[in-house]
Amino acid sequence: MTDSIATFMTDDHQRCDQLLAACEQAVSGGDWKRLAEQATVFSKALIGHFDMEEQVLFPELVAISPWASGPTGMMTMEHGQMRALVEELNEAVDEQDADACLGILETLHLVIQQHNSKEEGILYPMAEESLGDQTTKILNRLQAG
Repeated sequence: MTDSIATFMTDDHQRCDQLLAACEQAVSGGDWKRLAEQATVFSKALIGHFDMEEQVLFPELVAISPWASGPTGMMTMEHGQMRALVEELNEAVDEQDADACLGILETLHLVIQQHNSKEEGILYPMAEESLGDQTTKILNRLQAG
C-alpha cells in the first residue's frame, strides 16, 4: 500500500506497460489465442487507468485548482486517442491481422510513453501538491477502483 498518488499511478502505468509488452510478444509469436487474451487484459487495465483519472483524480484536482482543467483536459483528450487505438487493436486481433496489430501496438507504445511522461512529470506532482490533506482520501478511492 502506498501513500503517494504519484507512486500509485506510476506503478499502474508500469503494470499497463507490462501488459502491452505481453501483447507484443504474443503477436510476434503468432499466438492468436494468447494475443486475444492479453489484448483483453491490457484493454481493461488501460481503460481502467483512464477511468480512475477521469472519474476520481482529475475532478478532485480541478475542484481544488480550477486552472488544472487545461492539463487534465489535454490528458483526457489523449485518453480518447488511446481508447480509439485500443478499439483498432481489438479489431485487428479479431481479424488476426499481424501487421495491423504490430503497427497499432507500436503506436500505442509511443503514445503511452509520451503521455505517461507528462502525467508523471507534471500532473501527478501537481496533484500531490494541490490536494494536500485530501491525498489519503483520494488515494483510497483510487486504490478501491
